[in-house]
Amino acid sequence: MIDNFKTLAVAHQGPLLNVQLNSPDTGNALGEPMLDELLTVLGALHDRPEIRVVVLSGAGADFCLGGDRREFAESLAADGSGAALRAMGNKARRVCEALAATSAVTIARLHGGVIGAGIALAVFCDLRAGAHTCRFRLPELALGMPPAWGGVLPRLLNEAGAARIRELILTGESFDAAKAVELSLLHKAVPAGELDEAIARWTRPLVRRSPAALRTAKVMMNAYAGAGRLADATLFDAEMLTSVLAAAGPERRG
Repeated sequence: MIDNFKTLAVAHQGPLLNVQLNSPDTGNALGEPMLDELLTVLGALHDRPEIRVVVLSGAGADFCLGGDRREFAESLAADGSGAALRAMGNKARRVCEALAATSAVTIARLHGGVIGAGIALAVFCDLRAGAHTCRFRLPELALGMPPAWGGVLPRLLNEAGAARIRELILTGESFDAAKAVELSLLHKAVPAGELDEAIARWTRPLVRRSPAALRTAKVMMNAYAGAGRLADATLFDAEMLTSVLAAAGPERRG
């Protein structure tokens, strides 16, 4: 696996792979370079069946403050057709799909701000632990965008329920780690100083599990979770995001 990344810090510990979003100056905003590198790392797992657990974390004060809005605006300014922004949106969807579909168990280690696209990355992980000080928000409507990043909406609806997610999207209100646990967006919340140990309590038994059993369990859970969906409307997420931002005009994109 290639380790020479600009926006990620990747560390191997036998069957455990630590992947850290490593652009703290931007709040680990998700732009195309980071999406490309996440696709490289997650794609390489197909050839690394010995990796049983992937821990996804963020450097600096926040896990992830969302998508890179400046990059969205610059993309549309440079290409009014929106083709480049659609391509970026499709990469976001592929990253989220890869987190869910990889045979390794994916664990989100959350701290600080977990906003918008940052919630999408987290919710596509199998397990999620966060510090008590985490703050969550789905601000897309307030920013003039639909909740169409990475195919996250059906995942949120499945994990937390339609009524609660509807409220969070329409109001855009911030919520804390305790609320995230109540909504099943976090499996556990702990003091910040205990977060690494909380993650380790999951990873220690998981790295001893049979790779074949883990892989089969994930395939089964993904299959049953998607059994009621007649069509995958998230295929249109990139188109919807691009269309709304293009119609908004440059004054609404920055």
